[in-house]
Amino acid sequence: MSHIDLHVHSTASDGRYSPAEIVRMAVSKGLKTIALADHDTVDGVAPALVAAREFPGLKVIPAVELSTDTPSGEVHVLGYFIDHTDREFKASLERMRNSRIVRAEKMVVKLKQLGCNIEWERIQEIAGKGSIGRAHVAQALLEKGYISSFKEAFSKYIGHDCPAYVGREKLVPVAAVQLILQTNGLPVLAHPFTSLNPEAMIKELKTVGLAGIEAYYAGYLPAEVSSLLNLAQKYDLIPTGGTDYHGIDVTSDIMLGGTEVPSSCVERLVDMAEQKSLKLTSHQE
Repeated sequence: MSHIDLHVHSTASDGRYSPAEIVRMAVSKGLKTIALADHDTVDGVAPALVAAREFPGLKVIPAVELSTDTPSGEVHVLGYFIDHTDREFKASLERMRNSRIVRAEKMVVKLKQLGCNIEWERIQEIAGKGSIGRAHVAQALLEKGYISSFKEAFSKYIGHDCPAYVGREKLVPVAAVQLILQTNGLPVLAHPFTSLNPEAMIKELKTVGLAGIEAYYAGYLPAEVSSLLNLAQKYDLIPTGGTDYHGIDVTSDIMLGGTEVPSSCVERLVDMAEQKSLKLTSHQE
């Protein structure tokens, strides 16, 4: 079990557990540092920081995961040490979340045409106050028995190029990196192998300020991790890592802190943040 998980989701987007529950889970598992990085929202950051006040041994890094679009599919960019109180940044995220709602509604229509009769109201119930995402659609499909696993929803129905997939308004990767920099954060390319050509994407984003790449990721084989570490060294980037924990897919073995992440990842992120005079908010708020 790792003491670090720099990629965690909560009910603020499409995770199963609230920010406070995530904090308590992290402490119970002996984690020392986590980053709450919900999809296109920072609404969970403040509650996580408040909850972490009770646990001075846990550092909570304010973060976000931005969804971006490329001709070959989605690319996600993580932002660490972002200013979660920045009004302009939050307004940009709000526009992105609204496009998620429109997309999910269209997916429901497509799924019904394919014989999967899930209700929009149920997706809203699953999402609660969180930002609606494909994970909520997947959970609704799982509940109705149309799929046997969470991953099957994406491979069969709602993944890119699948019959019920619907695109939405997104940033391009370069714009996501720039947006994170504008809010005084450190941009990191999430799970780089979702890009058809990871090195080309890394090279492009490095020119506009990319700070790191997620080299340690749940499910990555040792050879894949080694390849990403080599790219991080080649382009002078910080290797980071995490589980991408959502807590929804009970058939998955991915657990909070389940990906081994070296402490040097956090140390280098903190060093860079200090060099840039960023706000190093942890459990103090």
